[in-house]
Amino acid sequence: MVLNVLSLVNYKNFESQVFDFDSKINCFVGANGIGKTNALDAIYHLAFGKSYFNPVAVQNIKHGTEFFVVDGNFTKNERSEKIIVSLKKGQKKVIKRNGKAYDKFSDHIGFIPLVIISPADRDLIIEGSDTRRKFIDSVISQSDKAYLSALISYNKVLSQRNALLKYFALNNTFNADTLAIYNEQLNTYSAEIFKKRDEFLKVFIPIFKERYEAISQSKEAINLKYKSDLFDGDLINLLQSNLNKDKALQYTSVGTHKDDLVFTIDDFPIKKFGSQGQQKSFLIALKLAQFDFIKQQSGVSPILLLDDIFDKLDENRVAQIISLVDNDHFGQIFISDTHADRTENVIKQIHQSYKIFKL
Repeated sequence: MVLNVLSLVNYKNFESQVFDFDSKINCFVGANGIGKTNALDAIYHLAFGKSYFNPVAVQNIKHGTEFFVVDGNFTKNERSEKIIVSLKKGQKKVIKRNGKAYDKFSDHIGFIPLVIISPADRDLIIEGSDTRRKFIDSVISQSDKAYLSALISYNKVLSQRNALLKYFALNNTFNADTLAIYNEQLNTYSAEIFKKRDEFLKVFIPIFKERYEAISQSKEAINLKYKSDLFDGDLINLLQSNLNKDKALQYTSVGTHKDDLVFTIDDFPIKKFGSQGQQKSFLIALKLAQFDFIKQQSGVSPILLLDDIFDKLDENRVAQIISLVDNDHFGQIFISDTHADRTENVIKQIHQSYKIFKL
């Protein structure tokens, strides 16, 4: 998978910009606030139909303008592919592949395999379970349409069940038959989601551990553990046994929407007991394992975006990462950095072609 040309119109701080990329390594360098991360985010937008950093779509339109257009020319499996994402204020976002608009955005997910490593990834450690679930979902969804479909359906039914619980509370009423319909649907979708998350992590965790060891060269024992209500039984039974609690809370308190990943180092939570360097290595290993898994599933090397990672790591860890990506396992890589000289010195150690864009 290679992005050949990126064209931006009114995207974030870019008024009009065209980038012609190298097939291996591309670096955006310049001062903070100049748009390096925005350029990476535009590439992410082409893959996922949304920003990695700002989920409010309209806020990605340049101030004082009415629309944005992100246009990418790719080569995938020796075929030319043109992806355009556009948004006009007051209208729905449009994603087109080779001139044809998608009916459902979810149909586009996975077509452009991509992995981003960013300082914002620290949220995976410090934020709540929702962030970690999204990580699992984004990895599996890129190669499994049925999983994404089950996830969308589950979230839709969950929203309906929660609305019904609120209705019961507001109107001091209760209808077991209506609730039972939602319970059955949630049970069906959750069984598929749980099974696929469990299968995915059994494959993913050994890859992750191997990556961590290569980056950190350390002896500490790190681990991921899958935490789910469904290890305690079918959701239908869990919903029934938690009915009074759900009625009091006015939302669904058990289910796959409560799943989590537990991150540990030497059997202690990495959030509290991991050093900054260990946490950074953990996150980078997590993302490189994501890269490996997606490549294994799709047979295509994902595009790899490295946002400002040199600024956040010591020289030894940077050297480890550079040695890891200096082989044909990786395809096209995009890097952002504040120091042009540092970037060039690092890139020269890699035996690959490259381009540097000074913004």
